[in-house]
Amino acid sequence: MVYQWTRAIIVIIIGSALVSISFNLFLIPHQLLSGGFSGISMIVGYLTGWNIALLYFVSNLPVLIWGLLKIGRKFIILSVISVIVTSWFMDIIPKHAIAQDEILAAVTGGVLIGIGAGICMRMGGSTGGFDIIGSIITQKRDFPLGTSLFVLNGVVIVALGYLKENWDLALYSMLSIFITGKIIDTIHTRHLKVTVFIMTRNKDALLEQLLKKQRGVTVISTEGAYTKHPQHMLMTVTTRYELVELQQMIRAVAPDAFVNIVETIAIMGQFRRG
Repeated sequence: MVYQWTRAIIVIIIGSALVSISFNLFLIPHQLLSGGFSGISMIVGYLTGWNIALLYFVSNLPVLIWGLLKIGRKFIILSVISVIVTSWFMDIIPKHAIAQDEILAAVTGGVLIGIGAGICMRMGGSTGGFDIIGSIITQKRDFPLGTSLFVLNGVVIVALGYLKENWDLALYSMLSIFITGKIIDTIHTRHLKVTVFIMTRNKDALLEQLLKKQRGVTVISTEGAYTKHPQHMLMTVTTRYELVELQQMIRAVAPDAFVNIVETIAIMGQFRRG
């Protein structure tokens, strides 16, 4: 447990650093936007000259509280760490344009934010803001998180073009946000489902652990065609996001189990999406 938390926090810090680098070295120098509350903070900062890092931190507080109520303690603890680390890095990294071309800055910035946010989500956290709102939405609706974030960010893009009276900046920002969404969907695969078939003689121990995941499990009595030994097949549907943890649990509890993992095209009926 300590190892898992330590690993998650280290990855969260790395992801947050990538996001901060993207902000200060690619987007902010060209007055481009990222998505979500960071984008709103950037607009306010561009128009008022206020500290964008502080605006980013303050704007995330309400949605972090909402996420605590809707998603869970681990998610929010890691998200709080990400928001704090991102704000801190934004204060210490100088705002300097590495790429002079705005398109290159938008593309590179979008890729870095997507990687940073994606690996934070893979660890069970987020970079705050619309990431949390998008995660709440995908608990109820089965579609990609990156797509959800892109839709939510549309209003931020329109606001930039209107307030700055520069639609080129808005379009460059849209490109950056679109790339971020695609990278997030590649790394963070919570919305993808798999069906896991586990053949084992250690049914009871595996069931005890599987049911802790709050996923439905079907038990089927089987027999080995060659050995003629009776055994059980446990079938469960889970997300790609949770698959690694499930595999680790199977190796620990039933290392001799035969496991077949099949990508699930669609599901009907009850399924806990969180």
